[in-house]
Amino acid sequence: MLQVDAVIADRLGSEVALINQIAAYIVHAGGKRMRPKLVLLFANALGFAGPQRLELAAVVEFIHTATLLHDDVVDESALRRGKQTANALFGNAASVLVGDFLYSRAFQMMVSVNRMRVLEVLAEATNVIAEGEVLQLMNMHDPDISVESYLRVIRFKTAKLFEASARLGAVLADSPPDIEEACAGYGRALGTAFQLIDDVLDYESDSQALGKNVGDDLREGKTTLPLLIAMERGSSEQRALLRHAIEHGEQERLSEIVAIVRATGALEATREAARAEAKLARECLSLLPPTKWRESLLDFAAQSVERSY
Repeated sequence: MLQVDAVIADRLGSEVALINQIAAYIVHAGGKRMRPKLVLLFANALGFAGPQRLELAAVVEFIHTATLLHDDVVDESALRRGKQTANALFGNAASVLVGDFLYSRAFQMMVSVNRMRVLEVLAEATNVIAEGEVLQLMNMHDPDISVESYLRVIRFKTAKLFEASARLGAVLADSPPDIEEACAGYGRALGTAFQLIDDVLDYESDSQALGKNVGDDLREGKTTLPLLIAMERGSSEQRALLRHAIEHGEQERLSEIVAIVRATGALEATREAARAEAKLARECLSLLPPTKWRESLLDFAAQSVERSY
């Protein structure tokens, strides 16, 4: 990861000072670096140790960072990873344009790897992510979306880049199709589990631990699984309160809403759904050779659902 960070720092360079300032701010603002770790872990697990794995690990981090910059503008977020968002600090226009720079730089880097399959994987992933963003926008402030619609957004918006990151390790190692699909399956399930836990933490954690404002999902009108389960299990009065809060992005009664979500067991039910996805991810590793890297991937899946931030 130190080598990946060195690639990131090198590739961030631009002759435009504001691009350097904003890109460095957001990339170095922390974060778990889960997607680049997946590229490295799968490449290592399948016996590939070339420098291209470092380049592609940086590429997926750039793509992820670009989506964060655009997300925070769309969501009007003010806090991420415990710090002011780039849009709060530098303005919406600058954030969107620097997000575009990171996307285009990522594509320059993936071309330099000179592998058509790499381009196919990442071009499809960025397209699906964009579709997921639009789907989420269409679902905003809608208390009647189905669990299937919610999961579709997760799989497009979040899990797709996890899937692509895992798949890239197999592509670099010239793995056969069944191994590539197993790696992709792991990433897809892990990404889904990761987002389910994020949705739990929006009602379970505190702002300092979470690194963003608790209740942001509700303010933005996002109908996440904890809310869907709480509406299904709650009384008619509780359902009415939750529906009104989703439709209007109401935070004034946040403490009551959090209490309903907890009392209905919605948080634990969502955690169980995440654990099921993590189990599915671990099962996908059965085709990989038994190495310390596979053990790390097994641990990675377990840790993703038992976290508090």
